[in-house]
Amino acid sequence: MSEQAALFRSSEMKVRPEWIDFNGHLNMAYYNVLFDQGVDEAYAQLGFGPDYQRGGCTTYVAEFHVCYLRELHEGDSVYTTFQLLDYDEKRFHCFQQLWHVDGWLAATGEGLTLHVDQSGPRVAPMPEAILAKLEQMHRAHATLPKPEQAGRKIGIRRT
Repeated sequence: MSEQAALFRSSEMKVRPEWIDFNGHLNMAYYNVLFDQGVDEAYAQLGFGPDYQRGGCTTYVAEFHVCYLRELHEGDSVYTTFQLLDYDEKRFHCFQQLWHVDGWLAATGEGLTLHVDQSGPRVAPMPEAILAKLEQMHRAHATLPKPEQAGRKIGIRRT
């Protein structure tokens, strides 16, 4: 199985004119919008759709790191991929890539997401059905290489 075949791939999205900044390219905030829209499709596959949220639980992103690799412009068609790196009963660690439909990588995003019982709100264990879907996805992604940008930390390197 090829790497791209194993990864979840979102539907195509377009870079909107109102997302373009004064430099003539996609404003940094909208890279996050594209990652968020793409991950919503993966979440639905895992069981975290709108119906799940109405049941009293949801997910909160605790941390998200973006690496901007190449500029996007108005009208560009893009999609995201989603790779599950790790999970436990209350959280999961994922890696996304934002691809231009012409085949080049525009950005990467790495996140740690918490499962939250909204009655607290408090971090809480996920139901068995969702854990089973995470396990299935984790097994499917286990043979994929760790993305180069995964696990990076921010800072100024001193020599």
